[in-house]
Amino acid sequence: MTYVDFILNLASLLLWLNWCSVGFDPLSKRTPATLMGTLRPAAPKKLQRWHLLLFIAALLLLRAIFYWQIGAALSPIWTGKLDLGVIELSFRSDWFGRILLFSLLSFLRVLGLFYIGLLFLSLLKGPEPFHRLVRIPLGWVDGWARWQKMLLPLLGTAVLWLLSGWALTAMQISPPPVSVAHRLEQALIIGLNSYLVWQFPAVAMLGLHLLNSYIYFGKHPFWNYVNATAQLLLSPLKRIPLRLGKMDFAPLVGIILVFLLVHLVENGVKTPVRTGEHRQALPPLINLPGLVDLYGKLPL
Repeated sequence: MTYVDFILNLASLLLWLNWCSVGFDPLSKRTPATLMGTLRPAAPKKLQRWHLLLFIAALLLLRAIFYWQIGAALSPIWTGKLDLGVIELSFRSDWFGRILLFSLLSFLRVLGLFYIGLLFLSLLKGPEPFHRLVRIPLGWVDGWARWQKMLLPLLGTAVLWLLSGWALTAMQISPPPVSVAHRLEQALIIGLNSYLVWQFPAVAMLGLHLLNSYIYFGKHPFWNYVNATAQLLLSPLKRIPLRLGKMDFAPLVGIILVFLLVHLVENGVKTPVRTGEHRQALPPLINLPGLVDLYGKLPL
């Protein structure tokens, strides 16, 4: 069922991207004064833009019905999992309203991960023409100031948590907050955790750059984009001698540092618990909580 959920989320995401790209079709905005304006599609256009949104809604609804009918008949009852980094929500499939909410939130999670990754690439501002593939889904957000794009993952994720919080509490999926401040603290930590998604595009760019350093794939614009983006990510390591002959270890060191930083932010820094002379446990020398620890200690 996990693989089915992933495939259906991917199909919904592709429909969404198709919906976003309809406005960039050169044949959809043609004027008689240009050569493009004289072109006509070979077949009449039957699929409207709003049809794609209708297909997404129908797919999410049919998925929820499938989970409700099949998952509830299994033993034990199938439970959908929604991993938000600092917390994992469980949705039992024996209640249609609950599993319908899971179908919607599961797609919104994938959509959010995709756009947060695009925001990271938009901040790096790689060379054209490949950056156009980032600009088309983001639209006018790509032209925002850097500080606005930096705040968008935090604010967007936090607002989504606040909006869905009442439904999660009413369906007994998450425990009710003790106060409004408690709910705001939850939204803040979940919003901060959304920045850890940037590890995936960062590692992908560094990994492809490392591969292209030893295997020549030609002068394709894609590899120019990868190399330029990776060099921006590796700029803090320029003063460190990481090259040995023809071997450049900077991309590998960068990948290790990204994973290490994400682990520290998510789980904190904790030294092993010490033991005194009488075998009594002493507090650790270093105990810096991560986002998972902070969420577990709420309300602060």
